[in-house]
Amino acid sequence: MQAVQARAERMVYTTEGVKQVWHVWGREHAHPVVLLHGGSGSWTHWVRNIPALAQNHAVWAMDLPGMGDSDLPPQAKDADDIAPWVAKGMAHWLNDQACALMGFSFGGLTAGFVAAQHPEIVSRLLLVGVPGLGLFVDPLPLRGFQANMTAELREAVNRHNLMAIMLAHEASLTAQTLEIQEANVVRDRLRKRRIARSTIMLELQKQWRCPVHVLWGAKDALYEAHLDTAEQRLMDCDLRDLTLLADTGHWANYENDRAFNAWALKQLASPL
Repeated sequence: MQAVQARAERMVYTTEGVKQVWHVWGREHAHPVVLLHGGSGSWTHWVRNIPALAQNHAVWAMDLPGMGDSDLPPQAKDADDIAPWVAKGMAHWLNDQACALMGFSFGGLTAGFVAAQHPEIVSRLLLVGVPGLGLFVDPLPLRGFQANMTAELREAVNRHNLMAIMLAHEASLTAQTLEIQEANVVRDRLRKRRIARSTIMLELQKQWRCPVHVLWGAKDALYEAHLDTAEQRLMDCDLRDLTLLADTGHWANYENDRAFNAWALKQLASPL
């Protein structure tokens, strides 16, 4: 992770007193792609994808408002609240140029709002493990943190939660995975998210004006039971691809990064 971070430009944009932190790779390339990470995350959710994407694309990875190193905007509670701030950052850095927008999980939900409200700045929408389509299973048994927990107890909670939601295989849970998780969860200030369990994307997609590419891990604990209905829930957009990565969990871009990177690069190179 340190090697990827060392090659980044750290960019800060402050608007209306709210700081946004972005990391950029390959800015010399002509084809930008913006990455929006998942809930309780940061740009590090993409650490295994950035080197591949940055070979031919300018990669702009944002810390979503209220997560990572970015400020929480006033009164912001969910994806609909932060989407306008994301759009402001994109328009600022990319000079209102339309670009590919890729979102993982909660970041995909946020991307759905951005593409609906500001279609002029989104040329292509790539959604990974996306919520908001009514595919959720019953709530999964997550564990919470308590005050004064030891490092060992915090690690146990992180291990449990990663295996309950994010990953399909114990072998995927490495020291790096735990480092990413711990660094991210302690900085999550957007704690009252509820829209992910709604069907809001069924309506938002009617406002998208770009090609749409969607991927889930076939063993995504959040959606696996309902993925056979996913395509019919995306009938009101220009769906170009729907891929299920075999033997892969929710954090597909991390757990099965080689297959995911091949998919992403193929979609980004496809005709608009």
